[in-house]
Amino acid sequence: MDALLIPFLDATIRTATPLAYAALGEVVTERSGVINIGLEGIIIAGCLGGLIAAGAGGPTVGFLGGALAGLLMAALFALFVLRLKADAIITGTALTLLGLGLTGTVYRGVFGLEGAALGTPSIAPIALPGLSSLPLVGPVFFTQTVMTYLLYLLVPLLAWWLARTHTGLALRAIGESRTAAHAAGIAVDRIRWGAILFGGVMGGLCGATLVLGQVGTFTEGMSAGRGFIAIAIVVLGRWRVVGTALAALLFGGAFALQYLLQAVGWALPYQLFLALPYLLTLVMLAALRGRAEAPAELASHEG
Repeated sequence: MDALLIPFLDATIRTATPLAYAALGEVVTERSGVINIGLEGIIIAGCLGGLIAAGAGGPTVGFLGGALAGLLMAALFALFVLRLKADAIITGTALTLLGLGLTGTVYRGVFGLEGAALGTPSIAPIALPGLSSLPLVGPVFFTQTVMTYLLYLLVPLLAWWLARTHTGLALRAIGESRTAAHAAGIAVDRIRWGAILFGGVMGGLCGATLVLGQVGTFTEGMSAGRGFIAIAIVVLGRWRVVGTALAALLFGGAFALQYLLQAVGWALPYQLFLALPYLLTLVMLAALRGRAEAPAELASHEG
């Protein structure tokens, strides 16, 4: 049993990690009252940014490059939504299309028709001394990459920041009523800019983690809907940090399950296994319809 269970749980944590980065960034963005449908475009930009930067300076530089690519895409979104007062849904959709198209063009321009070399710098799992030898939980939770370990620290810190700090409380107040928050002297646009840019950095790290921590190369469209899944994860997590992290684990399990079902040799079309995470997205959104308490400002599509 352990021969299947441990690899499945290990794959669940591994595949949930990039989803959690994107979803936690989107939690902060949406708690400010803005939904960023362009998260898919941010993630794919982070994938390519991470690849190019890692090729120039190694994996650490690669993660910085992915974060920077996500930041720039998020800044473009914030410019249109907050400064030019464009509709957030339309702007986000355009950002996704821009990200998918631009990364494909840049990728072919940099690497040519042959694509990126298979020897892309990447990070390997690190076994934490002592903890990795614990039964079951050791090889699952403590034989992961540094990006997963950073996530273990980020979740409680981000939850504390939103619940206990003045800026976190101000962010939540803006998400419930920007008019009331402005009347209370809160710098609405400045905090929203910060929230959107943070979401961009996290989305970029999601993309860089996909390339440098999992796949080891770049393919056009490799974000594969993860931006939209991350938004669904936020809804499932009820716009709370811990809930969102747990929901990311659920979707990570769906991705891991498709690999497991293919590995055991079930005589079914592989497309059915590939569809599992997306079917789960639809089912969970339908099940939660009208039950989740979204920030009130999300009812408005304009920044």
